[in-house]
Amino acid sequence: MRVIVRTVSELCITVGALIVLFVAYVLFWTGVKADSAMSDQIDRLQQQWSQGAVHEPADPGTATSTAPYRDGRAFAIMYIPRFGFTWNKPVLEGTGTDVLKEGLGHYASTAQLGGTGNFSVAGHRRTYGDPFKDFPELRRGDAVVLTDGTTWFTYRIDKGPYKTVPTDVAVIDPVPRMSGYSRPGHYLTLTTCDPEWGHSHRLIVWAHLDSTQPVEAGKPKALRR
Repeated sequence: MRVIVRTVSELCITVGALIVLFVAYVLFWTGVKADSAMSDQIDRLQQQWSQGAVHEPADPGTATSTAPYRDGRAFAIMYIPRFGFTWNKPVLEGTGTDVLKEGLGHYASTAQLGGTGNFSVAGHRRTYGDPFKDFPELRRGDAVVLTDGTTWFTYRIDKGPYKTVPTDVAVIDPVPRMSGYSRPGHYLTLTTCDPEWGHSHRLIVWAHLDSTQPVEAGKPKALRR
């Protein structure tokens, strides 16, 4: 009996240690790796831009089209002042698991940055750097600013966070359902998981393009302290 009790106790300790290690990996190590990967992506983008290698910005007057970005490659940097003035994340093409480990992901079927239609972006709520951890704090009127190296794009949130299910793909339509928009325009949709440590639902915010300005003109007003 003592042998059985000792064996069970040792197994419980081992299992407990493994659980602790797994939680530490999920909470800490994935964040360390993701933060490093996102910093590398931003550094690489800024180096490319300094060398003149930039993506041609969308013409706000063009029709909706699929963004011609390379799968898995970063093409823009996003800033959300509501999350703090040090918050900035790279935006990569695609929403696959590997892509979202290195930044935010652009839904490849949606419009390009600044173009007519709905430029839609996904990000993790928790793990892999927690990029959208404070997503529920977003409010109407908040700025979401992006740059592609040549242009600053300032979007203003109109509605959200709106809770829905993962199969509700209409939220990233060119004129997204439930957004309150009724005509084609220059929209932005952000999506993340809900609840905070789950993925049974999605949180959505919608925004419209408020202004643009060339990078040479300096930072937009929304990013000035």
